[in-house]
Amino acid sequence: MSRMNDRVLAGGKAADGRSAVRRWLSLNLLLVFVPVAVGLDLVRVSPILVFGVALLALIPLAVLLSKATEHLSVRTNPTIGSLFNATTGNIIEILIALFAIRAGLLAVVKASITGSILVNVLLLIGLSVFIGGFRYKEQEFNRKAVGIASSMLLVAITGMAIPTVFGLTSRQPAESLSLAISLALGVIYVLSLVFTVFTHKGVFVVDRVADDETHPWSVPKAFGVLVLGTVAAAVLSEVLVGVIEPVSQRLGLTQAFIGLVVIAIVTNIAEKIAAVTYALKGKIDLSLNIGMNSATQVALFAVPILVLLGFLLGQPLNLVFSPYEMVAMVVSVIILNHIAADGDCNWLEGAELLTVYLLVITTFYFLK
Repeated sequence: MSRMNDRVLAGGKAADGRSAVRRWLSLNLLLVFVPVAVGLDLVRVSPILVFGVALLALIPLAVLLSKATEHLSVRTNPTIGSLFNATTGNIIEILIALFAIRAGLLAVVKASITGSILVNVLLLIGLSVFIGGFRYKEQEFNRKAVGIASSMLLVAITGMAIPTVFGLTSRQPAESLSLAISLALGVIYVLSLVFTVFTHKGVFVVDRVADDETHPWSVPKAFGVLVLGTVAAAVLSEVLVGVIEPVSQRLGLTQAFIGLVVIAIVTNIAEKIAAVTYALKGKIDLSLNIGMNSATQVALFAVPILVLLGFLLGQPLNLVFSPYEMVAMVVSVIILNHIAADGDCNWLEGAELLTVYLLVITTFYFLK
């Protein structure tokens, strides 16, 4: 009987290994779109084709950058790993926004900021809670940790709401105010990292194990993938930003919609895959952690960097969002706070978050 059990276990491990190989091959096959996108851009083919291929190329890059970050993180202690995750978690979003700022597409940058927050708070967490809820009737999570994370999101949204209200009610420019508030948001982000990984690290789930535990990447391999992936992402970001205007005109979509929906979903694909995977394994804490931390990093880490870079590049980026963008962010955080208040969740609450996301993007589709 024990030999039979051993054979069953061995067969299961072999099947898992074959599954991992298939995932690896499918992911690496998509990397062929990286040089294809660059080549299509150089020969000046249809902007829509370039845009679509560049988006496809960003998907495997986002996953590889996430995997490299995770493998580097598990090679260190949880504290260093969490700090590393916090500083590298939004590489692609920052790169795309940087090239968009340089091109003067400030509306795209603001929309991508809004879109990243909405994707993480509504779509990522909504999918995780919804799909995980069919396997587990009730999913419990660390209410205290989620409460602290949601409070940080409220602080971030408040910081962005102040210059928005100022810009909508005053004729004075909001660039200087935006810079001052960005610095304040950056400070509270640093303080939140100290709180999370030093003084109160026992409250939080901070260590995310790399997906492939049996074959962890070496430090040189993980670091090399991170560097090369970042370079490739930078090249693709420039290609993508370069065709946003003609794609917007030909498809009849606003640049804000492209930034808020299309780019935000693609650049967060790795987090969505990881979050749903954890939810299916009954680790909804990790799913919520991914979504909330990613949204917080965008608002408190990426935003200050982009505002500062905008000033340095001579393209000042203010934090005056449209009323629709601000209302969408405020409502999404309030709904998430309400759902997370009792310390457990079910599939219906996930469906509610997804419904709010669909309502928001539908509204932005019709805005011209």
